[in-house]
Amino acid sequence: MCIKREIPLGHFQARSQQLPALAPRALSTGLAPKEEPEASVPAAMLPRQLLARPAWLFRCPPGPRGACVPGAAGSWGRPVGPLARRGCCSAPGTPEVPLTRERYPVRRLPFSTVSEQDLAAFERIVPGGVVTDPEALQAPNVDWIRTLRGSSKVLLRPRTSEEVSHILRHCHERNLAVNPQGGNTGMVGGSIPVFDEIILSTARMNKVLSFHSVSGILVCQAGCVLEELSHYVEERDFIMPLDLGAKGSCHIGGNVATNAGGLRFLRYGSLHGTVLGLEVVLADGTILDCLTSLRKDNTGYDLKQLFIGSEGTLGVITAVSILCPPKPRAVNVAFLGCPGFAEVLQTFSTCKGMLGEILSAFEFMDAVCMQLVVRHLHLASPVQESPFYVLIETSGSNAGHDAEKLGSFLEHALGSGLVTDGTMATDQTKVKMLWALRERIAEALSREGYVYKYDLSLPVERLYDIVTDVRARLGPHAKHVVGYGHLGDGNLHLNVTAEAFSPSLLGALEPHVYEWTARQQGSVSAEHGVGFRKRDVLGYSKPPKALQLMQQLKALLDPKGILNPYKTLPSQA
Repeated sequence: MCIKREIPLGHFQARSQQLPALAPRALSTGLAPKEEPEASVPAAMLPRQLLARPAWLFRCPPGPRGACVPGAAGSWGRPVGPLARRGCCSAPGTPEVPLTRERYPVRRLPFSTVSEQDLAAFERIVPGGVVTDPEALQAPNVDWIRTLRGSSKVLLRPRTSEEVSHILRHCHERNLAVNPQGGNTGMVGGSIPVFDEIILSTARMNKVLSFHSVSGILVCQAGCVLEELSHYVEERDFIMPLDLGAKGSCHIGGNVATNAGGLRFLRYGSLHGTVLGLEVVLADGTILDCLTSLRKDNTGYDLKQLFIGSEGTLGVITAVSILCPPKPRAVNVAFLGCPGFAEVLQTFSTCKGMLGEILSAFEFMDAVCMQLVVRHLHLASPVQESPFYVLIETSGSNAGHDAEKLGSFLEHALGSGLVTDGTMATDQTKVKMLWALRERIAEALSREGYVYKYDLSLPVERLYDIVTDVRARLGPHAKHVVGYGHLGDGNLHLNVTAEAFSPSLLGALEPHVYEWTARQQGSVSAEHGVGFRKRDVLGYSKPPKALQLMQQLKALLDPKGILNPYKTLPSQA
């Protein structure tokens, strides 16, 4: 049941005192997004000490085998968070990110500008939570991949949904545009202003409201950092149903607002299924309380689904109720080399049949991805050089049972020629080392210069065809054309690197990539959302009537269009 209230009733404040806030985390710390960091600035590294040299388990036919030597201590570390990297933009030699309004043909809509009276009103609503210092506003005005920059002069940091309600009510009355922002780890420019929109940060909304140890249902504020929530529920023998490389920075509210996918999608599905309820503040300040903890509720329209994936254009998510699965007692990871993409597909098919219920992830990467990870990040490949690599994760409740099933699968895959080399890990340190090879591909790509990034959903059997097509189309005009991603979900990350941004190279890529995807009945955005970058290519994945209905929903819930303008919906429907 949803409760729509015009005047704050105070129950959210009381409920938020049930459990303490998560340990505060500075905005400039955390892990970098797994999928798509696009920047020419090298990522800083957090050293991780290796506890022991891994004892790699090889099973492959006789023949030469590449050395398996782990990198030096710390080489498996992960980059610091996105805002930390953006904070380096003033360093000597680092080019300033161009203003979005100057780089793209976009026109400012007739919103009001912030006045001294507005600032005074905001200070009354969120005392001490109004940021106007230009230096402090540099980072939240720039997207993580450093290609878009807004010019907001005000950032607000509320602590409660009531404060968000008062802010939006004031902005609605004054016709002030608002840009909701969580951890700002997005890939499509959905979390930063285009012009001078007010940035509404959820960073201080970081309280766990309740957790049920039997059902595994977690209720928390939208600004809780995903990694902190993971630690919280893991201490209680549960896990979060999603896992992202950006987990050290991203907020759960932003995850829901973008319907984030990630590594656990294959096992636990999308947030449309695991999110049980939401609290959302609408554009006029109305608080819509649909924060149910019921797994079954068939009473009328399921309104929360409107806001999952809406990217802050229909309302600001302030609290989330989410179902957490039990923590697996046994986790195994196998990293394998395959002689071709046909073998990758057959390995996946065999894997599903032989591993069944314990299969939790199936990732793939091509040879160039591995070469760049080794070259730029100094990680060591644990298997001999191959055209393709796959990472398989299993998770279950019985270590012996799972190891036996995985061992039988590996023996079959190696014996049938699907796999030419492989290694397996059960120790958590070694598991993380293998995952680093996949998770840090995007970081390695960022060392190559400018990166053109495409997040596509395609039929699994055609997943790599577009990489081959684009590679032939661009020829020597691109440094590298690579493909990697969540094969188990049909999600490809197509990346093209060049020394610098080139309009002619972009013209060769777009709309070709989108047209190719449309011919396969694919999606132009698998998990990264639409944001500012993809708003005008929705027509490749959605019919005109669907786009028209989206515009009507937007007009109904936000008639003045103040919530995250210039995002998600086409500029002309």
